[in-house]
Amino acid sequence: MIKGLLFDKDGTLFDFQQSWGGWAYDLIMTLVADDGASFDRLTDVLGYDAENRVFFPHSLVIAGTARDQAEALAPHLPGRDLDALEVWLAQAARNAAMVPAVPLRPLLGDFLQAGLALGVATNDAEAAARRQLELAEITDLFAYIAGYDSGHGAKPHPGMCLGFARALDLDPAACVMVGDSLHDLDAGRAAGMRVVGVLTGVAGMDDLAPHADVVLRDIGQLPGWLASLG
Repeated sequence: MIKGLLFDKDGTLFDFQQSWGGWAYDLIMTLVADDGASFDRLTDVLGYDAENRVFFPHSLVIAGTARDQAEALAPHLPGRDLDALEVWLAQAARNAAMVPAVPLRPLLGDFLQAGLALGVATNDAEAAARRQLELAEITDLFAYIAGYDSGHGAKPHPGMCLGFARALDLDPAACVMVGDSLHDLDAGRAAGMRVVGVLTGVAGMDDLAPHADVVLRDIGQLPGWLASLG
């Protein structure tokens, strides 16, 4: 019996491209204006399609951490200290306007009423994640919120997933990791959880299906899948 649902944030709770596409354009323009950086170089490093304001499937932003992004950008921003750039990126992410993949509070509330424990495991910084969940008015629904800087490590390592099970005294086998990237699925699988892929990120069905127990259009289809388990 499933007792816990652990969600990735970007591309899972929130639609990835709608949430981050416009934010990234503004971020790049700020770096160009403040640092004299090359617009084309920064878009290339981030795997970003500026014309359409979306990320390419190979972008490190999709599943990477603020540290990963800082390390990629730093060589092209010679005036920026690496650690300071990481902090700046994490703080900038707090202001991104998140677009829910589905109406979140009713869905998550139904899961709670069914007796399921809920958590978030994101490669975003914990403070940024908490701020975005707060703005979406759903923070109170989660018993566990972890980011790459929360002490469990980043996905695809299983630390955040194991931390969820440990914090709520659950058997990982009774938990489901839900995410839009291979990092999410690999982390959940390594932790001994069931893994569900969703298509509200950048990865497609062919990318996720070989690594997932099931791939759903979005998290709104989770109740039907859970019911099918019996």
